[in-house]
This record gives sequence, C-alpha cells and structure tokens, in this order.
Amino acid sequence: MSPADWAVLAVSFVVIIGYGLWRSRGRQSLESYVVAGKQMRWWVIGLSIMATQASAVTFIGTTSQGYADGLRFVQFYFGLPIAMVLIAAVAAPVFHRSGVYTAYEYLERRFDAKTRTLAGLVFLVQRGLGVGLALYAPAVVLSVILELPEWATIAATGVMVSAYTMIGGIKAVMWTDALQMTVMLAGVVAAFFAAAAGLPEDVSLGSALRLAGAAGKLNAVESSLDWNSRYTLWSGLIGGAFLALAYFGADQSQVQRYLTAKSVEHSRVSLLFNAVLKVPLQFFILLTGVVIFAFFIFERPPMLFHAGEKARVEQAGGDRLALVESRYAEAFDARRSAARRLLQVPTASARQGYLDAERRFQGVRGEAASLAEEGREPGSYNDTNYIFLTFVLQHLPAGLIGLIMAGVFAAAMSTISSELNSLATATVVDHYGRYIRPNLDDAAARRALKLATVGWGVYATVFAGYGGRLGSLIEAVNFVGSLFYGPMLGVFVLAFVFRKCTADGAFWGTALGLIAVWSAKIVFPDLAFLWLNPLGCLATVAAAMTLSAAKPSAARS
Repeated sequence: MSPADWAVLAVSFVVIIGYGLWRSRGRQSLESYVVAGKQMRWWVIGLSIMATQASAVTFIGTTSQGYADGLRFVQFYFGLPIAMVLIAAVAAPVFHRSGVYTAYEYLERRFDAKTRTLAGLVFLVQRGLGVGLALYAPAVVLSVILELPEWATIAATGVMVSAYTMIGGIKAVMWTDALQMTVMLAGVVAAFFAAAAGLPEDVSLGSALRLAGAAGKLNAVESSLDWNSRYTLWSGLIGGAFLALAYFGADQSQVQRYLTAKSVEHSRVSLLFNAVLKVPLQFFILLTGVVIFAFFIFERPPMLFHAGEKARVEQAGGDRLALVESRYAEAFDARRSAARRLLQVPTASARQGYLDAERRFQGVRGEAASLAEEGREPGSYNDTNYIFLTFVLQHLPAGLIGLIMAGVFAAAMSTISSELNSLATATVVDHYGRYIRPNLDDAAARRALKLATVGWGVYATVFAGYGGRLGSLIEAVNFVGSLFYGPMLGVFVLAFVFRKCTADGAFWGTALGLIAVWSAKIVFPDLAFLWLNPLGCLATVAAAMTLSAAKPSAARS
C-alpha cells in the first residue's frame, strides 16, 4: 500500500476507536458497562446489530463468494426479514421488560439454573469459535499487505480489539459499531464502482453482467427442493429463518444489542431496520463479487490467489508450475476472446464456446491448486478468501485501497468487539457471578468482565489460527453456528410459547436437540447446513414436550 493508503487506514483507526472511547468516557456502573444503562437509541442499535453481523467475514468472504459462486448465497438471507418481525413482536419486549443482562438469565427465571447454565455454555462454545473466525479475516488482510505470517497478524489484531473492548464496555462497542458500519458501506460501494470502472472501455457494466450471467453467476434463486444443496429458495426461507431467529433471538451477541434500548419501541424499530436493509445489502456485496469476476475476464487474475502458497509451490517444483502457468495464460486468452465473440455475436454457439473456454480456464486453475495440495490432504487448498484482497491491492488506485482496507478492518473490529463483550458478559453474569462469586459488587464485576474479555480474546486468537483450513469464511462461520443454533432457538421457543414445558423437559430437550443435530450431520454429511437449524429446534421442542407430558408436576408459569 502507498503512504496515502496507510494514512487513510491509520486515521480511520484513530477516529473510530477514539470516538467509541469518548462516547463511553466516565466511571461506569455494571449496568452501564453491560447494557449501556438502557439508554441507546434505535438507529445506534440498528447499525450495531448490522455491523455485528456484517463482519470482515462478510466483507471479504461474501464478496469472494460472489466471485466464486455468484448470487446464490443471497437466498441464505431470505428468511431473515421474517425472523426479525417475529423477534420484534415476541422476544424483544419479553427480554426488555424482564430486566435481565443476558438472554440465558431469562431461562433461569422461566425454567431453572441448570437450563440457564447449559444454554450459556452452548453459547460460549459456539460464539467463541465464531469470534475466532471473525478474527482470522482481518489477519488475512494484514498478512497479505505486510507479507507477515498469519499467526503474527492474528495476534496483533486480537490484542488491539481486545484492548478497546475491555476499556469501554458495550457503550464503546456500539458507538464504534455505528461509525464502523458507515465506513464499511463506503468501502463496499467504492469496490463496486472501482471494478466497474476497471472494465475495458468497450465493455459496459451491462455487458459484463451478461458475461457473468452466461457463466451462471446471476442465478440468484434456485427453486428446487434439494436437501443437499446449500442455497435454495426453500433452505433460505425456512432454514435461514430458523437460523436468523436463533441468531437474533437466542444469541447474547445480538440480544445484548437490543437490551440496551431506552424503550421496547426502540428495540423493535432497530430490528425492523435490519429486516428492511439486510437482504439488499448482502445482494449488493455479492454483486460486487460478480462484477469483480467480470473484471477478471479481461484482466488476467493470478493462477493462485494466495501469493504465499504460490511461492512455496515454486520452490518445491517450479518447472511443473511454470508449465501449468503457460497453459493457464493460453486458457485465459481463449476465454477472453470467447467472451468478446459472445458480446459481438450473441448466438447459441458463441455462448457455448464461451462456456467451454470458462471450463478449460477453471480446469487449469484446478491443476495449480492440486500442485499446492501435494503432500497435504486433498481439498486442503482454498484461496477463495484472497480473491477480493487481490483485486483491491493489485488493481485499485492509491487512497481508495486505504478506504477499502479501513472498511475491512471496521467490519472486523465491530464484530470481534461485540462478540468479545457478549462472551465476557455471559461468562461473568451466567457463570462466574452465579456459581463462583455470588453477590459481586459493581467494581468486582467490572474487573471480572475486563479479565473475561482478555481471556476470550486469547481464546479467539488461538482458534483463528485454524481459520485458513475451513474454506470460505462466510460459509464456515454459518456452518459452525448451525451446529448449535437450532437447539438454542428451541429452548427459547419453549420458554416463550409452551407454558406447560417443565424445567427438566427444557434441559433434556436441549441436550437431545444438540445430539440430534450432530447425529444428522454424521449420518447425512451432505445435508445442507441450513436445514440443521429447523431440525435442531423441532427436535428440542418435541423432546422437551414429550418429557414434560411424562412428568408435568415441575412446570412453571
């Protein structure tokens, strides 16, 4: 990056973090540190919710997903508006009026301590893994920019975000979220228009999209009911709705956002704000990836987007890589020529010629990936997460690179800080303060929260080291969540809807729901992960109500 890019990035860091700490200045009570004194307005909460979900995983992973797979991933979000309306109507008022600090504290009031503890532990496990993936994304950026090992950039990012989260609490997190979301949106828009402007002068944006469409990148909706297809209309509407219900209704990282609202109405409006904007935002980010795909039809992309892996393969067997690279250059030229023929004469034969050239091009790239996997497990090489970064660093002008990198880091910091804060809150409120040191005063609780923030920062840093082995980050983070979210949603459905459910029924129903999800994934390994969410929820409710009917005396109202 140029000095101008570094200047833009540095100023963004200082302004965003300084603003958040300034907004949270002064001595804070426990309530202020955990739920901002319940004084936050709807637009700050709405931007914080969106920023927490729209992490660097979204910025890097979704854009690269658009390049690799087109718009299909947008179906993942089709159920989100449905979920947000239901949460605004049911969960938000219940949580807000209960006066709890965590979602799992409510479960003890409705059921018992063991149900609260189980749900809290499940949250800590799955969200701890999720924050590790969120931390890995910006570390990828730094490793590419600075040419440093990923472990070093992971550690540096983890220390920086943990520090300001520990100091400022939820208020600092949410105010920085609001500003970070603005920077992230500016970065996405800049990347889109930069890719469009980089097309050849005789190729319009519409023509580029026609080429992407011919390659199947604009197929946003797949209506077939295929249980093994990750993204279809039905998996998005049904599985996606269950996943969103669990994420926004049972995950402390999201519930804590609207627990800070100054009223139930502010909670509801913040959720509906996301219901309206989330799908268009994800569509636009994916479309940016599609435009980058079209850009690379005319500008030759690297054969291996991971520069470090390419250097390693060159050292191990440079002659073989050189032969593949020669065929790669020929395949690229053939694809570019076929694309121009299709634009000039849009016939069926020209379209078929373009598709054949695209397959040959991707086939040669696959040969290079096989060289990178030699001596490793098949399928271990995946450079999807480096596609967007390669485009930004190699093809954008000075200054603009800095803005987009600021957007990536803004997205990363918003998610990591929010999740570290929610993990620390759940650790202290649901476990440490409940079982180890009951009746904590404010000062001791704040100290425990800060130590827990640091502890979870260390945990996330360690797990982030495995992020590169999980393929596309946006898919990995949602797959990990889907292993837990269904049963978590199920226990809250029991709490809100099924008044005859007993404490024992809720506890064992949740445990059996988790077993059902993990068993299904083992027995049906190709089952699309979105379907694990309704499966886990329904299994939890069915098991809990069966057990409650067998032993009804312990039910609470």
